[in-house]
Amino acid sequence: MRKRLSESFLRAEERSDLARAIEDYLNYLVVEKGLSNNTTEAYRRDLNAYASHLKGRGVDLDAISPADISAFLADLRGRYADSSIARLVAAVRTFHKFAVREGLTDNYPTSMLRSPKRALRLPHALSVEAVKALLDSAWGPTPADYRSRAMLEMLYSSGLRVSELVGLDLADVDLDYGYVRCTGKGSKDRVVPLGSMAVDAILAYKNKARPVLAKGKRPAALFLNARAERLSRQSCWKAVKRAAAKVGIGEIYPHSLRHSFATHLLENGADLRAVQEMLGHASVSTTQIYTHVTKKRLQEVYERTHPRARR
Repeated sequence: MRKRLSESFLRAEERSDLARAIEDYLNYLVVEKGLSNNTTEAYRRDLNAYASHLKGRGVDLDAISPADISAFLADLRGRYADSSIARLVAAVRTFHKFAVREGLTDNYPTSMLRSPKRALRLPHALSVEAVKALLDSAWGPTPADYRSRAMLEMLYSSGLRVSELVGLDLADVDLDYGYVRCTGKGSKDRVVPLGSMAVDAILAYKNKARPVLAKGKRPAALFLNARAERLSRQSCWKAVKRAAAKVGIGEIYPHSLRHSFATHLLENGADLRAVQEMLGHASVSTTQIYTHVTKKRLQEVYERTHPRARR
């Protein structure tokens, strides 16, 4: 035991100042900022890539220069999408700000660093007809079929993220009043309405399938796998893919139903702020991308139907 402890201590001592600072920053994100494991791991991957680049240049925390960071970003271009580079820039910038604030270094090489301008990528929303076909395809006699139908109806009815969906407990859903309470990004709770068709699907799953999946146990999770445990995000993704394959819909993800939820609400006159609240977006500017989708569709309809739209 003493040998293992001493070896562990030695490895910690041998780590560079940069590596120790990155670990302190990641701990700060978890403990003080309350970021999720998924978000923290994304920061870890980005900063490890950054640290590996700097190690190759023989540079540690106090010696990092703007030129080192520029070389790192230049190496990424052509291999990473603009959105990924923007995320890396944000991670590097906030890390260095933390390191200076905490007194880990006086070096602040990112003071003039700016994120690259990202091209606007519109979310892909299904048509109302495609959503109906997708949801109808999930009908079936098995517990897994009932579960898939309930999940798909819920994703489209409430616009939940897949992580929010599988994180639901039985107590989070009120079928009498038609709403669901979920915990989103930044550990923020919100309440979202459920449509009557989603309520019916969840009720059918709850009464006919969940008791079978629970196997006599009393798990808290709403959606269960065959071992009476909380369903994983991967299993939800597979259920969506299976339903899409039945009706010939191509590339689709659980998030596609969230996009469709927001787009269809706005196309039918919903208030942008209300949609923002239901989606759990911290800023309305994030929700505004869906207005671009609706405008694009309006333009397509106009050009297709107006007799003088095209020459």
